[in-house]
Amino acid sequence: MGTGYVGITTAASMASLGHDVIGIDIDADKVERLNRAEVPILEPGLPELVRDGVRQGHLRFTTEHAAVGDAEFVFLCVPTPPAEDGRADLSHLLDAARTLAPHLQPDSVVINKSTVPVGSCARVERELGRQDVYVVSNPEFLREGHAVQDCLQPDRLVIGSADEAAAIRVFSLYRGVVTPLVVTDPATAELTKYAANAFLATKLSFINSIAAICEEVGADIGDVVLGMGHDKRIGAEFLRPGPGWGGSCFPKDTRALDAIARDAGYDFTLLRETIAVNEAQKHRVVEKVERLVPDALADAKVAVWGLTFKAGTDDLRESPSLAVIEQLVAAGADVHAHDPAVDVGTTIEGVTLHKDPLDALDGAHALVVMTEWDDYRWIDPDEIVERMSTPNVVDTRNLLNRASLSRAGCRLVSTGRS
Repeated sequence: MGTGYVGITTAASMASLGHDVIGIDIDADKVERLNRAEVPILEPGLPELVRDGVRQGHLRFTTEHAAVGDAEFVFLCVPTPPAEDGRADLSHLLDAARTLAPHLQPDSVVINKSTVPVGSCARVERELGRQDVYVVSNPEFLREGHAVQDCLQPDRLVIGSADEAAAIRVFSLYRGVVTPLVVTDPATAELTKYAANAFLATKLSFINSIAAICEEVGADIGDVVLGMGHDKRIGAEFLRPGPGWGGSCFPKDTRALDAIARDAGYDFTLLRETIAVNEAQKHRVVEKVERLVPDALADAKVAVWGLTFKAGTDDLRESPSLAVIEQLVAAGADVHAHDPAVDVGTTIEGVTLHKDPLDALDGAHALVVMTEWDDYRWIDPDEIVERMSTPNVVDTRNLLNRASLSRAGCRLVSTGRS
């Protein structure tokens, strides 16, 4: 139920394991496209997986909720967006439960795949009002750009159920998948997802703070990360500094976990500081641009390379790049941008989009590299200098070659380097 990012990936992956899968969505146009194996999101390997499932007859899509009547298992993969207070909005999830309830066959298993707060399994059970079906938590741990791999070769499977037999049945869906299994109660499974994302966000905010210190004391963040990452207790993953974290998960999940903590009577100061550091990181990028531009930003043309929250996806949700652009536009800057995954017809207030990254540089007083696309890594520094009015570069991802840019005559400000 739900053919968004998680829903499509789950459906296609389950079909690839040999199951007969029906994807249900209220968007008739999307359903029609998916039945033609047209995937509306950028995710490596997913179009091929959907195409194979449709062609082999293991995968189809419909708008008919009654289709769950044939299902032994029903995955709920609907959005749980943040409310104003940070809490997860469960209206879509509970609406789905109410809609599906009369169609479910006895002994079927309803699986919460969406990221949901503690107690959501119990709430779905109440909405279903069915004593003859089971509700199980099986949170997703998908990284955008690696979703197919994470679904079929996960680091672990977490299954939360009050009924051991139902948990075993859910595990049987993943036949052929070799990975550690954690079987626990629903509340623990639900909290595990939030805890994992909050820890990763904390790790990123920590290394961005260390990068800020490096810039002031003359240390090199790249070597600091190398030295830290070799420690097996720490590891090198998620120690890459940048303009701040974003996307569809970390921002909403950290706020949701803080709300869960508040409701439980715990003051989660560490998590709130993690969020605050991330917001400050975006302001630091704008401050670097202001220092490079000789006059006020109101008289400056600023080029931005990269709009998505990270490379390998077309997801603009909570993108640090858009947050930085908003501040630049508010300061009066004329912003010109490029992103290989964003159509030039996309409307972003105050921004002119270009098909070619070099075209965005024409007459620019500063270039800000916001997303780590390889497309930018190999652009000739001499062409960058030739196109710009003043060759000032803020490389938030440390993507470009510092020595080459310096030889070409660029003034470069990196992240975590003096």
